[in-house]
Amino acid sequence: MTTAEVDARSPSCCERTGDKVDQTIHSAFHSLGSFCSHRPKLTIALSLLVCVLCAGGMAKLTTENRPEKLWVPQGTAAEAEQDQFFGYFPRDARFENIIVEGAQKGDNVLTRDHLISVMKMHGEIESGVSEHEGETYTFTDLCVVAGGSCAVYDPSDAICTCLVTSILKMWNYDLETLEADEDVVATINKYGTKEDLEGVLGNAVFDPATGDLVSAEAISMSYFLADRAVVEDRNEIDPINETWEERVFLKSASSAPQKYGNINTNYLSSRSFNDEFGGEIGGDLIFVQVSYIVAFVFVGATMGSKICGRGSRWAMSLASIMLVALSTVAGFGIASLAGLIYGPVHSVLPFVLLGIGVDDSFVIANAFDREREGVPRESEDDESLSKRGARALARAGASITVTSLTDLVAFAISSSSALPALGSFCAYASINIFFLWALSATFFTAAMVIDEKRQRENRRDILCCLTRKTIRDEEDTGSKEGFISKYFRNYHAPAILSKP
Repeated sequence: MTTAEVDARSPSCCERTGDKVDQTIHSAFHSLGSFCSHRPKLTIALSLLVCVLCAGGMAKLTTENRPEKLWVPQGTAAEAEQDQFFGYFPRDARFENIIVEGAQKGDNVLTRDHLISVMKMHGEIESGVSEHEGETYTFTDLCVVAGGSCAVYDPSDAICTCLVTSILKMWNYDLETLEADEDVVATINKYGTKEDLEGVLGNAVFDPATGDLVSAEAISMSYFLADRAVVEDRNEIDPINETWEERVFLKSASSAPQKYGNINTNYLSSRSFNDEFGGEIGGDLIFVQVSYIVAFVFVGATMGSKICGRGSRWAMSLASIMLVALSTVAGFGIASLAGLIYGPVHSVLPFVLLGIGVDDSFVIANAFDREREGVPRESEDDESLSKRGARALARAGASITVTSLTDLVAFAISSSSALPALGSFCAYASINIFFLWALSATFFTAAMVIDEKRQRENRRDILCCLTRKTIRDEEDTGSKEGFISKYFRNYHAPAILSKP
């Protein structure tokens, strides 16, 4: 088949379909661009109004922090078996643990001085008082009731009725009894079997001849609180126990090394995960703020001139960040109205949306520049600028639609995940990506038209109410090729296309 025959053949069905789709997208975005360019202020006002109305849905925001509701596949045998297990053996205790070691690595903690420091720390935990809603609580008020916590059971001693696991039981948790003991190691050897001792002592050393305990490098102490958790708005809370853990247990455990000098502590509380997670979320919020500032600087420096004036687009950089923020709140509002849960992993979404939104802004800004090549700004009236805006969005529309649709479909498919946390995250992302696409084509396009008018009238960037002195050297008749574009045209493309 000759070249002429190839050129003369009729297009295939797929080619005709592709051309039709491309023409439809081009026509739709041309019409939308024409509307936004002729009525930029109205477009921005309508965009803000829609976002505010959608953001109202956040009043229905439903958070979830229960692991079994976030990470256990719903409607599966695993969920049914877990529910069955907790039906027979409900969680009825909160676990608190301290591991005590010597101030110096490798110290033997089974000395009287070390044990006295540990006993004093225990005394703070046992007698410490917390307050919640006008009521005061101590450990013995909140503990799991059980026997066997003292070597010599004394029902009149409240600590003996609480579930505590520690070698301090050998002195009935009494400091004076410990101080009067002449051979603390011999007393500890009466605690139980070798396995029992290894359960509460770290790196325990035993005499190979007699099997008696000789030394240890760490002591483990466990306290159990009766579970008082309730579920409010899908969040499991236990304010009475959590207050005691914060104000008594964690405070006593963390301050012990400074108070007593010869011990170090490592501790874990039932509230520790939420505390650490909350701290990480707070750190993420700082990173979100920093990332948005970095994105603002990067977009402003690369989308236009770095120096404020004609050719600069720092206001458009701000509009790009606003675009992402508006899409986020609007998307969160719609997702909340749809009843989707908000879990810990959702804090990653602002980073994802920032990258996608900024990318769409670059595509549209570049299309505006390319449609102006060879045309001085001063020669454009409002009608010419509006037509350029329509052509620019028609040029950029297919690109932002394809990229956004790809991301949206990928996340939408993943929203069917059996893991509730992952499914909800992907559903949130797909909704937010839709708003990014819609606001890029409307809000950002309208902002670009206003910014082009600002440059034509020689007004200052961001402070558009102020005019600048006209400098002839600043006049240009089209977009200036940037460093990245020059690199790809002059170096990157020739390098990869010149070799077979």
